[in-house]
Amino acid sequence: MKTATQPYRSPCPLSKALDLIGDKWSLVIVRDMCLGKKRYCDFQNSPEGIPTNILANRLRQLEEHGIIKKQPYQEKPLRYDYFLTAKGADLLPVLQQLVCWTQKYDPDCWMPPAAFFTTTAEDLLG
Repeated sequence: MKTATQPYRSPCPLSKALDLIGDKWSLVIVRDMCLGKKRYCDFQNSPEGIPTNILANRLRQLEEHGIIKKQPYQEKPLRYDYFLTAKGADLLPVLQQLVCWTQKYDPDCWMPPAAFFTTTAEDLLG
């Protein structure tokens, strides 16, 4: 069980990864970033319809864990662009494999853009 002094449920690598990105929104945000989205409004316009309070919370958590970073693009009001860090970009092959697995077993899902499968983590870091 997670506590303030023990942030992970167990030392199992899979369990620790799920504690960081295992909610239903974090990987969707990372997916969007892999597909070129970088602004709050871009994430809001995704087909999953993430509520704004949850989006703000997940962006903050992803930043705290070093998966994304933010950079201001406007002063008044203060607004940010969000970018994947190397740690975040390294999730791309995981996302690609999850998509392949889902497509294999669920024929009713949509096909991501071809670039999703040809992009590498290095490409995302520019």
